[in-house]
Amino acid sequence: MELSNSQIVKSVKVAVPLALAVGILWWMYRGIGWEELADALEHKMSWTWMLLSMPFGVLAQVLRAARWRQVLAPAGERPRLSTCIHAVFLSYASSLVVPRVGEVLRCGVLKRYEGTNFTMSVGTVVTERIIDTLFILVLSLLTFLTQIPVFLDFFRHTGVSVSSILGSFSLTGWLVTAACGLLALVCVVLVSRRFRILSRTKNVVSDLKNGLLSVRDVERPMLFVAYSAGIWLSYYLHFYLTFFCFDFTAGLGGMAALVAFVVGTFAVLVPTPNGAGSWHFAVKTVLVLYGVGQTEAAVFVLIVHTLQTLLVALLGIWSSAALALRRSKASQ
Repeated sequence: MELSNSQIVKSVKVAVPLALAVGILWWMYRGIGWEELADALEHKMSWTWMLLSMPFGVLAQVLRAARWRQVLAPAGERPRLSTCIHAVFLSYASSLVVPRVGEVLRCGVLKRYEGTNFTMSVGTVVTERIIDTLFILVLSLLTFLTQIPVFLDFFRHTGVSVSSILGSFSLTGWLVTAACGLLALVCVVLVSRRFRILSRTKNVVSDLKNGLLSVRDVERPMLFVAYSAGIWLSYYLHFYLTFFCFDFTAGLGGMAALVAFVVGTFAVLVPTPNGAGSWHFAVKTVLVLYGVGQTEAAVFVLIVHTLQTLLVALLGIWSSAALALRRSKASQ
């Protein structure tokens, strides 16, 4: 049985990011014994702090749904908040399988359950992403400026220079870096092709433009700002509270967590499922920079990322079931 071109493309979209994630994770954990991970889970981890961090992961997505609904209103679309929440939950869960597909999926959910204009809602999602990017860039700049002494002190005591860093890269390290760069280039090409296709239809372009510009006319702009700040504060607390789960990270402080959070945010741009691999590598590197041992840092990022990914999956399953029940009631 021969596969069609579309099936091949879909398979590649799933297989390549997954292979990249598996490759990076194997490279990072090839020398770590699983008994160390089991010991950390059983004896060294505070589950209380992990459980306390989880509601903030949920809150971040709920606030994102509320902000999205607010952006949709100027374009004449007023979907139910519950549907927006389910759409966001499903978008993050689906991106665990195919990176970035969730942004399109959540617009499809609104189209199906609320009759929202699909292309216009895509425009609002793009606008949201632009705003989030600007927010994280400003946060990154402020974080870097406040932590310059930490980096300079690290370089001074270790004698690390740019040339020595580059010289210490193994063949695997260079291959991982090259693969990440190639995937980023492929993403740019695919996005540009999609916009060329969209530009052939006047109505589609108009709807997309309306979605992009809808943020200019939102009611209660300060509420929009509060939503945006709340989203990122929730993400940060979702991550920071996990530091208190382990003795070797509990004393690092909020600024160390902020640096790791910012670096990890950029790392998830690499198209792997939920940033798997790239996020582990980036956050582990930051933790080592702040004095955490290599093994402890590796255990920390594996446990935290796995449990937070499980939360995303569970929210997606819950929303899928809730929407299925809604369909069932509507058909009766």
